[in-house]
Amino acid sequence: MAWVLFGVLTFLCLGSAAAMIVSRNQAHNALLLVLCFASLGGLFGLLEAPFAAAVQVIVYAGAIMVLFLFAIMMIDLKAGFPPERRKYVLVLAGLLGTVLLAELLVVARRAYLGGPSAGPAGVSGPAGIGHLLFTRHLYPFEITSLLLVAALVGAMTLAEKPDRKEGP
Repeated sequence: MAWVLFGVLTFLCLGSAAAMIVSRNQAHNALLLVLCFASLGGLFGLLEAPFAAAVQVIVYAGAIMVLFLFAIMMIDLKAGFPPERRKYVLVLAGLLGTVLLAELLVVARRAYLGGPSAGPAGVSGPAGIGHLLFTRHLYPFEITSLLLVAALVGAMTLAEKPDRKEGP
C-alpha cells in the first residue's frame, strides 16, 4: 500500500510541477505550487522524515505560498518595469548576481578545501536546532524576522498604485 501512495504522491508532485511550467496564469501557478509542496511533504513523510515533511507543509505550502499569493495580488505582472526604471533594475540585478556568485565561490572553496563544517558539533534533530536557535542565536533570528517584515513593507510600498488623474 505504501508503494501505491508513493506513486500517487510522485505523480501529483511531478504533474503539478509540469503543469506549473505550462500554465500562463500566475494564480494557477501558485495553487499548483501548493499542490507540489504538499505532495512533496507527503513523500517526505513516507520516507520517514517527519521533520522535513512538517517543515515542507507548514513553511512552504503554508507561509511561503501566502506571501506568493499576496505578491501576485499586489503587483500587476503584465505591466513590467517602466523604461526609466529598467536600467536601475538591470544594475541592481547585476550587483546581486555578483554578490551571489562571490558567496557561491566562498562556499565551494570551503567545501573543497576542508573549511569549517556546516553546523556545530553535537547538534542533531529538531530539538537541538531549536535549542540552539532560541538560545545562542536568538539575536540573529530576531534580526532576520525584522528584515522579513521590512521587506514585506517595502514590497507593499513599491506595489502601491499612485492616485493620479490623467488630463487637466
